[in-house]
Amino acid sequence: MSVLDFDLSDRDFWATPMSEREAAFDRLRARETPAFFEEPEVAYAPKGPGYFALVKHADILEASRHPEVFSSGAGGATNIPDMPAEFAEYFGSMINMDDPRHARLRRIVSRAFTPKMIKQFETDVEVAAAAIVDDLLAKGPGCDFVTEVAARLPLKIICDMMGIPERDYRFVFDRSNVILGGFDPEFTGGELDKIAERLLNAGMELQQLVQDLAAHRAEHPTGDLISSLVNANIDGERLSMQELGSFFILLVVAGNETTRNAISHGLHMLTENPGQRALWLEDIDDRAPGAVEEIVRLASPVNFMRRKTTRDFELNGHLFREGQKVVLFYWAANRDESVFDDPKRFDITRHPNPHVGFGGPGPHFCLGAHLARREITVMFRELLRRVPHIEGGTPDRLHSSFINGIKHLECTF
Repeated sequence: MSVLDFDLSDRDFWATPMSEREAAFDRLRARETPAFFEEPEVAYAPKGPGYFALVKHADILEASRHPEVFSSGAGGATNIPDMPAEFAEYFGSMINMDDPRHARLRRIVSRAFTPKMIKQFETDVEVAAAAIVDDLLAKGPGCDFVTEVAARLPLKIICDMMGIPERDYRFVFDRSNVILGGFDPEFTGGELDKIAERLLNAGMELQQLVQDLAAHRAEHPTGDLISSLVNANIDGERLSMQELGSFFILLVVAGNETTRNAISHGLHMLTENPGQRALWLEDIDDRAPGAVEEIVRLASPVNFMRRKTTRDFELNGHLFREGQKVVLFYWAANRDESVFDDPKRFDITRHPNPHVGFGGPGPHFCLGAHLARREITVMFRELLRRVPHIEGGTPDRLHSSFINGIKHLECTF
């Protein structure tokens, strides 16, 4: 096997052009066994023992089907270094838990995210998308598509669901940017040694916002999700205030940032592939489901999740030992040549499309997948009907190993 001349733990790797990143993961998928990498140096945790990179579609499916072996709770799923104890108060949500704790929390909150419940929000999503395009047309070409369009819809829907007043939208947006800002100096302030402090402050502020609102809703309930959760008694169970705060942080970060990045990537894909845009315009409604799945596949807004093995386990011919870390690179699996024909091609008619853009199978499959699909569908339907020739310029990409984000994207129409 050839010696790798790149390092997934090197921050600079995640700032290289997308073509170089794709070539690196092509090489990793061509290997017979998963490659091993040293862990990145971070200021908030001691350096760990390293990790194996799972980049093949089959490997990620198999690991996801065995959560009892590939643990999310042993040190956390959203970061490669183990999560320090002080982080758990704000970021110790169910995404960083195993059953039975994970199952308990998901059971309580999942009733707000069934297809039936999402159906009730359809009108709200449609009204919000129409208003966003109204504002886009009023502003005219040259504005930032990310802040003026892509970020606004999921932010409004999540905040409205939770009962967060409009005056706090910007506050929530800014804090979620800090939490998922990666190594990007726009959000870290260029001081990597202070990332932990900034993360904790942002988490604390978001948690305080929702806990203050929850305390009021406990006495004065309304029809929002905070009222339902703070007063919920499902099979004798309810969320603690700390659990409610952590869930809110998960919801605004996962439900806002990832959907906005899928929408931003979607415009970039349509700009780069005018033939696919024309195909979608021929039948906007009927081609929307396939187009949305293809956008999510190629965008893969969340690059990875991490797991730690609870025992020795052989996965597709490779023996993992107890206590080893593995990182599931969804972005790479969604470009697996053995699963997707011409995987780097944007094809809105692709079928089947078994992508893992919402995570792999099993208990950690994205709780908000139905809502995300609905928001992406409605936003592009509104854009294609009213601004059919909108295009995006050169994406200003987020410098992050965790989120495949676009920070800014100038649009013209």
